[in-house]
Amino acid sequence: MSRIFKPISDIRKEKRRAKIVTRARIGVVCALLIFLFYILISYSGHWLVRDDEFGHVKWVVVLDGQSGDLERSDFAMNLLREGKADSVLILGRRVFRDKSNADFYAEDMEEVGGVDSNLIYVFRHDDPSTLEEAVSIVPWFKRKSPKDTVLLLTSAPATRRAAMLFNTLSGGHPTFITVDMHDWRYNANNWFFEREARKNWLREWAAILNARWDLLGVDTLSSSDRPVRFPEPWKKMNSSEGSVPPPPLSRLVSIQKAIASQDSTVKEIQAEAKRDAQNEISTSKDSLNK
Repeated sequence: MSRIFKPISDIRKEKRRAKIVTRARIGVVCALLIFLFYILISYSGHWLVRDDEFGHVKWVVVLDGQSGDLERSDFAMNLLREGKADSVLILGRRVFRDKSNADFYAEDMEEVGGVDSNLIYVFRHDDPSTLEEAVSIVPWFKRKSPKDTVLLLTSAPATRRAAMLFNTLSGGHPTFITVDMHDWRYNANNWFFEREARKNWLREWAAILNARWDLLGVDTLSSSDRPVRFPEPWKKMNSSEGSVPPPPLSRLVSIQKAIASQDSTVKEIQAEAKRDAQNEISTSKDSLNK
């Protein structure tokens, strides 16, 4: 009988081995999936960033949306100082009735950065997205510099999307390139461990999918497809044309004096109200005596 049937102990050992082998296989598959997931996620973070090499460009375009540190403006100023760019075009959305972000960026570039105002151009717009910015500005570049290379400055995770939008609409004339400015807000090497970087990663992947959907069936833009809007050469806001003169020094008072004058005005009003009340009381008494 022992030759026909295996001992129960051997059967139990075989079941244990089978369980161990199954668990080991599951562990290996899980580890492989985790490794592949890490590689995919890491690659997806790097893929968003398009860092083109260049020696010199005729135009550098500062897209709107930079932070209060003005990191894109600083990068553009360095390119102008180093002779790697000839002119800068600053795009900015309208933020007040007659004021655009481009005005603030250009003013800072001229006054703080010391850039020659003749090298600065501004394009004021109300475009809500990068695609709309491309639609507005590509026809002008196709008319002015169709054979040049134009550098776009935007956030690191948005570089590939911006290059795709601008080059699709321009048809490669001119050619638009992008660079990674290595801003601390998005580092392609460790973006997964930073909260803001993870938000930017998720937002940009959604934006890329939406942009590809918007570009379905879209052909390149020509300089005659629509009325071309021309950027304006930057002029200092405090120039003689249209400038508002500062108030004369005689009208400037300190805060303490302003508060004191307000207090004195209030006291005069209260004293006058008190005199009126006393006059009414005296008038009523006189009428009663009569």
